[in-house]
Amino acid sequence: MLRLPRFRYHEPTTVADATRLFAEVAPSAAYVAGGTDLYPNMKRRQQTPETVIALHRIPELREITGSPETGLTIGACVTLTEIATHAAIRSRYPAVAHAAHVVSTPILRNMGTIGGNLLLDTRCNYYDQNYEWRKAINFCMKRDGEICWVAPSSPRCWAVQSSDGVPVAVALGADVTLTSARGPRRIAAAALYRNDGIQYLEKAPDELLVAYHLPPVSNGSWRASYCKLRRRDAFDFPVLGVAARVDFARDGSVSGARIVLGAVASYPQEIPAAGEAIIGTRLDESAIGAAADAAYRPAKPMDNTDFTLAWRKEMVRVHVQRALQDIRAQSV
Repeated sequence: MLRLPRFRYHEPTTVADATRLFAEVAPSAAYVAGGTDLYPNMKRRQQTPETVIALHRIPELREITGSPETGLTIGACVTLTEIATHAAIRSRYPAVAHAAHVVSTPILRNMGTIGGNLLLDTRCNYYDQNYEWRKAINFCMKRDGEICWVAPSSPRCWAVQSSDGVPVAVALGADVTLTSARGPRRIAAAALYRNDGIQYLEKAPDELLVAYHLPPVSNGSWRASYCKLRRRDAFDFPVLGVAARVDFARDGSVSGARIVLGAVASYPQEIPAAGEAIIGTRLDESAIGAAADAAYRPAKPMDNTDFTLAWRKEMVRVHVQRALQDIRAQSV
């Protein structure tokens, strides 16, 4: 049985108290919400904070405020189940609700939070093992070692960004608010991620993600979709995720589009050429096929997760087509 290491545990009741506590004990601290990512990592000795600061007793992190017309703000500790079942999110932001619904199992969705999902640690077959297994292969550069076993000659880690919520947040053009003892800042979700398996977040260690801001929805001017590929639909992480947002002009033609791939790189990979392929069209099959081809070419999945990388790359075409066809069907 894998056991947690010893640590000190705090339950602040305000964001100010949480950030103050972190500043006092940094860098040997970690925030925890649902714990579905941090605690398994601690059991595997991938993360070993001496102090854990729990966030579940902070009321403002559990709220959903605003409206679809002005934009929704979701507190970082709102659970994935709450998002998947929220009436306004289901009806006006179906891609967000669907991405939350396909994360793991019902029990873990009841525990896991949107903040944790947006900050999910990158994953790799060589990294997501217990300490003894990793020690037997001489560790990897993501933790305790000096080599990337996926690409041994590489100077960087290729662990994969495998969150369902992240590509949707980037495709939608959502924002997040981060705060620390130095004060808050609001940034685009796309600016939060780096193409590096180790330093995968543009976030200071002491910063706390407090809110997820969804853009306004007005008169069906844009629609979005999310498609996920995994071996077992019951609970697996994605080996490919495709999020798409399409903006429509008044005449029904596409005025803008954003297509983002998840689980093929260390960051959510936007493919501008795929979006450009459908601008000016009415999402006919020819345009959708062109977007799928454009997304296929730069997608370079690594051999560090389930299925063969060649097949996962081929599935990029299929899932881009499905995501765009779903958006087209939403207007019927």
